[in-house]
Order: sequence, then C-alpha cells, then structure tokens
Amino acid sequence: MTSPLTAPEGVRRVACVGAGVIGGGWVAHFLARGYDVKAWDPAPDAEQKLRRLVDAAWPALTEMGLADGASRDRLTVVPTLEEAVADAEFVQESAPEDLDLKRDLLSRLDAAAPAGVVIASSTSGYPMTDMQTTAATPARLVVGHPFNPPYLIPLVEVVGGEQTDADATAWASRFYEVAGKSVITMDREVPGFIANRLQEALWREALHMIANGEATVKEIDDSITEGPGLRWAFMGPMLTFALAGGEGGMAHMLDHFGPSLKSPWTRLEAPELDKQLYDSVVAGCDVAADGRSIAELVAERDQGVIDVLRATGRLNKNGNGKADPR
Repeated sequence: MTSPLTAPEGVRRVACVGAGVIGGGWVAHFLARGYDVKAWDPAPDAEQKLRRLVDAAWPALTEMGLADGASRDRLTVVPTLEEAVADAEFVQESAPEDLDLKRDLLSRLDAAAPAGVVIASSTSGYPMTDMQTTAATPARLVVGHPFNPPYLIPLVEVVGGEQTDADATAWASRFYEVAGKSVITMDREVPGFIANRLQEALWREALHMIANGEATVKEIDDSITEGPGLRWAFMGPMLTFALAGGEGGMAHMLDHFGPSLKSPWTRLEAPELDKQLYDSVVAGCDVAADGRSIAELVAERDQGVIDVLRATGRLNKNGNGKADPR
C-alpha cells in the first residue's frame, strides 16, 4: 500500500458513497465533526432524501455538541462516483449488502480515489477478504462497520482482509477515533463481526418466541429496555454475568449456572420466515409503535441514546463534545 498522504488528524475532506440510512448517517456524523463531505448515490432522489436525513439528525447532533466549523453547508452532493472521491482524504462506502455490488463498487472506488487514501466499507456482514478480490490495490481496503444511526452510536468495528495492509487498518482505526468514534480493531475476520453476531442471536430467539406464540413484539422489546438493556448501556453481558456470581465473580457464576447451558433455553437455528411469522412481526411492531410515526420514533430513539450517553458520563467521550478532536 502507498503510504497515506494525510495523517488521520489532518483529514479535512471525506467522501461518502451510498447515501441511504447508513451512508446518510455517516454524512451527518462527519458534517457534525467539521469535515467537508462529498456524497454520491445513484438513486435519482438521493440528494433530497440525504438532506432530509441530515436535517432530521441535526437537532440531536447539536445537543451532543458540534465541532468547530461544523455545518450542513459543507455537504456537496455530486453526480458521479469519480467526482465524489477525486480529492477525498478518506472514503466511506455504504452500498446495499450485495457481494457482487460491493466488489464492483470497491474496485471502482480503488480506481478513482487518490493513491494512498484508505477506503472503508460499512458492510454489516461480508468479510473484506471476499469483497477486495477484484480491486487493483486491495491493500487499502478495510471494513469500518458502524451501528445505526452512525451519527449517534459511537461504536465502529474495524478489520482488514487477507490482502489489507496492517498500516491501512491502523490508519482507519485512528481516523475513526479522531472523528469521535469508539473503535474495536479486530485481530481477525469473523462473519458478522462481533456486535452483529450477538444481535443476531437475540434476534433469532425473538423470532422463535413470536413464531411459537410465546411472546409478543412489545413483550420482547420491554424485556430488554426494562431489564438487561439497562445494564448493557454501561456494562456488557460478560461483566454483568460475572456480578451474578457475587464475590466469587465469573468463576462462581459458571460453577453455579454452567449446567443450565444444556437447558433448552435458546434455539439459535433461525425459524422459517413464513407469511404468518412475517405478518406477526410487522403487526406486532405496529402495535408497539402505538400510533407513532417512523419520524417520531427516530426522534425518540435519538433522544434516548443521548440521555443514556449523558447519564453514563459518555456524552463527551471520544470527541463527542464541542471541541474539535482533530
């Protein structure tokens, strides 16, 4: 890999390719951190949707604290991929989850972006090893997996592929930290990465309970928001379980509860997503929404995340305060 032309702390120009929910969330995040952002998406109405998304996110970002110089006016939506990355110092790709599409797009980005510029994919499950196969210089391609919405949730998981240069992975991790993210730099590729693997296990079990009539959508959501989710906001499941062992910690917990691992509590094989289950999940979400629109739910979620970050003392951590971390 050619050495990056710009240090992570010196980046000023970011390109966002793909401007849907995740790509648009990245755009909002980078704008709030004071970067100049060029965005491209092939959809004919992409610019209107993107600017609406940024406008909707801006109140939450303002409450969290904008970096010096942060402005929605620093967004430019361009007509071609090549124009988006022509002078970029970092590229964030957020195309739909289609392996062939990802391969083609990353190859085009690699051909168009300046030499040495790191290109990161927001993929939620594909290993970079599988996506970088047709790129001319795969050494600069990394995964930068965010969580929705990227402008609020701090975590990003960074991992390279078999052909990725270790320096590119390290550069990307440092850049995300400078840009206000909380970073996990993975030592190896894992299908679905870390957090999605855990989310998927919970999701599958929830679908089983709905399919079997054991719980409703609202009961499942309440069981997390009124139960373990309150602890998970500041302490992960491993340390939470360690505390279940009292003074003996995790060792006592495993000795005491280890046999229950053989109990039929979980069914990690995914249930058949037939029409009945599909309709039950959709209808259950309508009931749980209780008349609130998607826009209202987004605003409620955003404020909830801010409240949790503030309550746990993390609102200004990782560059989320008003000072520009760069």
